[in-house]
Amino acid sequence: MISYEPFYRTLQNKGISTYKLINQFGISRSLLDRLKHNKPISTVTLNDLCTYLNCRVEDILVFIPETHADEIHR
Repeated sequence: MISYEPFYRTLQNKGISTYKLINQFGISRSLLDRLKHNKPISTVTLNDLCTYLNCRVEDILVFIPETHADEIHR
């Protein structure tokens, strides 16, 4: 399972709000909803987020093996 939890830590560490992402960078609310619910995003979108936030892919997402993800969600 892909988790976008690091994305929210990165936003917090950089002092960037979702309001700023929407209004300054043109990020859609639907994309933020996809991230919030760990839905798939494209590599183009991932590249854009890394560019806007000046960060690495690891600062946006983390892979959690399914067996571990099942334990977390219990």
